[in-house]
Amino acid sequence: MWDEPEEPQQEQDLDLRVLRVGAQPIDDSGTLRVVLETTRGQIEGILHPVEGGTTAVICVGGAMGGTEGPADSLYARLHLLLSSAKVTVLRIQYRKPNEFEECVLDALAGCSFMKGIGATDLALVGHSFGGAVVIKAGELHDMVRGVVSMSPQLYGTRQVEALNKPLLLIHGMSDTILSHEASEDIYRRALEPKRIVLYAEAGHSLIQAKQQIDDLLSDWIPARLGGVPDTGGREEYGTP
Repeated sequence: MWDEPEEPQQEQDLDLRVLRVGAQPIDDSGTLRVVLETTRGQIEGILHPVEGGTTAVICVGGAMGGTEGPADSLYARLHLLLSSAKVTVLRIQYRKPNEFEECVLDALAGCSFMKGIGATDLALVGHSFGGAVVIKAGELHDMVRGVVSMSPQLYGTRQVEALNKPLLLIHGMSDTILSHEASEDIYRRALEPKRIVLYAEAGHSLIQAKQQIDDLLSDWIPARLGGVPDTGGREEYGTP
């Protein structure tokens, strides 16, 4: 349903600059609510900082935005899954949900912000609409070391072969909103290193594969941020 319109060709004509950043604690855990004031409006986010590390993950949501993520609020617990690897996590709320170019700019603004606070290596994680956003943003930012695209749409992935970075595709084979064939198509067109993991019983939200995804990302993200080569390949679990 997302691959019908003509894809944008002019991302390079769009410009967004971060002007200033505000932050305030949410609770006693050290989690911060951040606001990036930019030349195109205000980006809100939730930051889980980790002292002593220079790696970070940026998470973006689907067409409606949101900062919780799929698989029973994956984004909200991702910092706990990655804490032993000292990975900071930033969860972004889009300025203009469902506007592809603007959401790509938001992801890139998140990259600039993380660079500004000392990150040197980044991974991007996105779901559904956001699965395409992170593929495009990963292509455009040179600090990105890996991209996780979960239940992605096709629109926005036409140039996936230009990503030239490790790509992990995750999809449920029981997805009735965006067929797993979208991930299969992206996987076929992407260049190595690439990996696709399919869960037969999982739907669009991937909640049925929550634990498997937690385990997968706990290994995959730190390895890519650490420069460990990915063996790639196709994996399928369960019987449809």
